[in-house]
Amino acid sequence: MKYQHFADSQRGVTLIVGLIMLVMVTLLVISAFTLSGGNLKAAGNMQFRNEAIAAANIAIEQTISGPFSTINSADSINIDIDQDNTIDYVVDVAVPVCIQAPPASADTAALSGVNSNISNMGNYLVLWEITATATSQATGASAVVKQGVSQRLTQSQYNASTCPNP
Repeated sequence: MKYQHFADSQRGVTLIVGLIMLVMVTLLVISAFTLSGGNLKAAGNMQFRNEAIAAANIAIEQTISGPFSTINSADSINIDIDQDNTIDYVVDVAVPVCIQAPPASADTAALSGVNSNISNMGNYLVLWEITATATSQATGASAVVKQGVSQRLTQSQYNASTCPNP
């Protein structure tokens, strides 16, 4: 009879221990769900940033494929990064800034692949900096990309007022 009395007193403790374990497992699942949501947001933000950088690089490539040394005003370029015929990014390309324009020498001609026998007198090896700021239409993500570009200009193309000779 004493044994039966001992078994009856144990039933309540099992219930309490079971409830405590259930609460602990529930807290563990909730914290895992919260952490995975934070990681998903971080991965998504990184993807949006990389897309913005790619859009800015596309705009810079479009800019330098033309006569960029004569650009006098900033430009906005619409970029469709995923080719679905909707504008994904608007990229603001600033006016190219001349960093330096030393006269080209035979050494710089040889380094740049130009035949060193050609006379480089009156030519300038101009270094430009182009800045592009891409902003997403959907997410608001943005990125600023700066690109250096070297360009050989003849004396007639070179404008000393916009790019002084150091």
